[in-house]
Amino acid sequence: MDIALRPVHDSDLPVFYRQLNDPESLHMAAFTPEDPADRDRFDAHWAKIRSTPEIVVRTVLVDGDVLGHVSVYGEPGEREVTYWVDRAYWGRGIATAALRGLLAEVPERPVHARVAADNVASRRVLERCGFEVSGHDAGYAPARGEKIGELVLTLDH
Repeated sequence: MDIALRPVHDSDLPVFYRQLNDPESLHMAAFTPEDPADRDRFDAHWAKIRSTPEIVVRTVLVDGDVLGHVSVYGEPGEREVTYWVDRAYWGRGIATAALRGLLAEVPERPVHARVAADNVASRRVLERCGFEVSGHDAGYAPARGEKIGELVLTLDH
């Protein structure tokens, strides 16, 4: 597999929208928009992301196909990463490779991440990239309709 990152193109957004509305992906991510099917809100969110210079967002390509996105955002010292990979491709190392690529592009540290405490696969992605659990939290997870446990992970080096 050839895994690559590139800037987000307008043509990627329909793919991201479809991925965001996969019920199983939503459940695993947990901390999602209140109404992921609200296309106007989705488009406004992505317009803001793409126009904010402090946010580094990349489309994840596998063999030339758009399979997700990865980004880093936030204030220096409080930067966080997030990623999304099409469910049909989970378990193939794509999220790990994409996150490693982004971390190489954005070398500032520390960088943080948050993951639903029961999302073992996403936690493994982060740990493979050098993140370590640095805290525990809980918050309302719209995709699950309840408050759930969350892990905070940090990459210091």
